[in-house]
Amino acid sequence: MVTAAPSLKQKYRDEVVAALKRDFNYANPMQVPTITKVAVNIGLGEALTNGRAVDSAVSDLQIITGQKPMVNRAKKAISNFKLRENNPIGVSLTLRGDRMWEFLDRLVNLALPRTRDFHGVSNKAFDGRGNYSLGLPEQIIFPEISFDQVERVRGMQINIITSARTDEEGKRLLELLGMPFAK
Repeated sequence: MVTAAPSLKQKYRDEVVAALKRDFNYANPMQVPTITKVAVNIGLGEALTNGRAVDSAVSDLQIITGQKPMVNRAKKAISNFKLRENNPIGVSLTLRGDRMWEFLDRLVNLALPRTRDFHGVSNKAFDGRGNYSLGLPEQIIFPEISFDQVERVRGMQINIITSARTDEEGKRLLELLGMPFAK
């Protein structure tokens, strides 16, 4: 059985590569920046008092991304935060390949437009090397998450890592892929 390439990946191949090659005068298609991976992270400060918080966050992230996340644990104890070594403090995962393209497609076309009072994402969240960081206030903007099944609304951090050398190249890549930047 042959599976079709995700629509965002196909759009990248058909339209975005040609546009970026033209915009930045690349001589070779291999110079055109691409998205190499997407890292998704949920911080769980509440896991110290609520034992089910980790399981709930793992299941939410697994439903959203289709991949099982890794539980992050504290490396050292911090008494002011009542944190002991090896306590779970978050969950994270890294998406590559087709899962990454499918996730980005759902993020850009389904989830972000469902955000309340959405006026676009910040265009200042680049790191200087073309990578983009996006913080989402709630996981329920993804259509896979049933509002009735959610124990608690949690935010998440999404880092889009590109092969772009500058923020300008990274921003243009994401714009062409449909990322709704604020005006």
